[in-house]
Amino acid sequence: MTKLIDWQETVALHLANDGGGLLDELKTVRRGTLADLVRYIALLDAPERERYEIERVGDHRMKADEIMELYARADFPHAA
Repeated sequence: MTKLIDWQETVALHLANDGGGLLDELKTVRRGTLADLVRYIALLDAPERERYEIERVGDHRMKADEIMELYARADFPHAA
């Protein structure tokens, strides 16, 4: 069974390897819904995707491969 995803969850876009830490919040590149930021990353050229990570609640950071798996899901809201 496929796990349901909250595509409207608010997430943060970061540069990969930005160090995290106490000032992690200040290093956010942009905020948006999970769907919006997955779409943003998916539409970048492949090498450019590697520069970013999406941070979800609980400090889980998704790299390009995980982001592209989400974009490929049948339930991903492709129409913005």
